[in-house]
Amino acid sequence: MRAEAVAFLADHDFVGAARQPLPADASFRRYTRLVGGPRPALLMEAPPPQEDLGPFIAIAAHLRAAGLSAPEVLAADARQGFALIEDFGASTMAQLLDAGADPAPHYLAATAALARLHAVPPPEGLPEWDSVRMADTAAATFLEWWWPAAFGEAPSEAIGGDFGRAIHAMLAPHAAAGFVHRDFFPANLMPLPDRAPPADVGLLDFQDAALGHPAYDLVSLVEDARRDVDPALREACIARYLALRPELDAAAFRAAMAAHAAQRHLRVACLWVRLARRDGKTHYLRHGPRCWALLARALEHEAAAPLAGFLDTHVPPGLRANPAGLETEAA
Repeated sequence: MRAEAVAFLADHDFVGAARQPLPADASFRRYTRLVGGPRPALLMEAPPPQEDLGPFIAIAAHLRAAGLSAPEVLAADARQGFALIEDFGASTMAQLLDAGADPAPHYLAATAALARLHAVPPPEGLPEWDSVRMADTAAATFLEWWWPAAFGEAPSEAIGGDFGRAIHAMLAPHAAAGFVHRDFFPANLMPLPDRAPPADVGLLDFQDAALGHPAYDLVSLVEDARRDVDPALREACIARYLALRPELDAAAFRAAMAAHAAQRHLRVACLWVRLARRDGKTHYLRHGPRCWALLARALEHEAAAPLAGFLDTHVPPGLRANPAGLETEAA
């Protein structure tokens, strides 16, 4: 642990606490559980310039004001990238599912929390998560990493233009400006059974929240890139979400889900390639087949026709997978 982090802990009476590093994710953030301090807490390290604590602190306050469970920020030094935050416990929803917990209660509770999250007016200052930005983020994995790995060369400028137009044409009809968590899936959710719904689900990793369509978050939950979700449970969650938000047009929302699913699954399938090639994290490639299968399902919906047309022209179905060479690297 850096000397600056130790000094930060000392300033807030946690220097004597036992430190238990938590598994790292794909970001630059690191978490350490602190045991034996003034209260249960986590040390969050979000080193600048790669990370910025400001959005985390502001959005945590917004979520708590909405009656949801986000970690209380006990102390923070945004300049150095340190924060002491409330510890929700040792088990995420993902860990409980991996241990054999019944998925249905957890997914339905998460769906209810998500419906509340989306029903509350978003805070000011959130960035846009619109068709332009979503096209850019998809291009940053699909065109910049997957394409060269699959074809042996970078795509042409014309292909890049066609791809951007396809994503825009697919997503623009579903423009919306509500709060979008952007990473709403079991690894970022903490069951809190002692709290009343919808606060019985702790929310994590929300610092990249933006203004976009709520369908994106529900796709993230029920079409998880990292785990299979039973189709009947997926449908039950969608039905519950729509029941909790009767102001929505169900058919339009399902169309938006298909369009956002197509963007997300393509982007994430190719993100695994970037993590493998750039960062040496080849273990993420095991999720590739699931993401490509989810993409294929999304492309069957008429709302995803623009992207389906682009892929049919440029990427034969047989190539819609992890590039063959990377499978060897991951072995």
